[in-house]
Amino acid sequence: MISFKLNGQSVRSPAAEATPLLTVLANDFQINGSKFGCGKAQCGACAVLVDGNPVRSCAAPLSSVAGRAVTTLEGLKDGQQPSRLQQAFIDEQAAQCGYCTSGMIIQAQALLDRNPKPTDAEVRSALDGNLCRCGAHNRIVRAVLRAAKGA
Repeated sequence: MISFKLNGQSVRSPAAEATPLLTVLANDFQINGSKFGCGKAQCGACAVLVDGNPVRSCAAPLSSVAGRAVTTLEGLKDGQQPSRLQQAFIDEQAAQCGYCTSGMIIQAQALLDRNPKPTDAEVRSALDGNLCRCGAHNRIVRAVLRAAKGA
């Protein structure tokens, strides 16, 4: 059994230590915000925060989060309401197909946590490793900057 905190709650998983975290989140805890994209930690659709740092959960073994704090898209909510960043994505219509959105929000949250007032260039740089096939990048950048203004 691997124990860790998931969105603020202590949890345990019976999955094998080498099982990808993304699989454990979906199968053991019905957490489905993070998406399986490439399976090679290259697209960012599966990103989660581990102790506040973005991690590609498709390639992170369950054992890597033992005793650590994992935050998913679902864990960013403010009670039952979207977080300021999530609301900014809604307000800016920053999701087209929505497949990359979870990873983009996770990556943006990590940026805002360490730099609450990033520049346009800093946002673009932070999101550079997250792929969006729909071409919503400009709206995504606007959403992150909008959330930063509300900080």
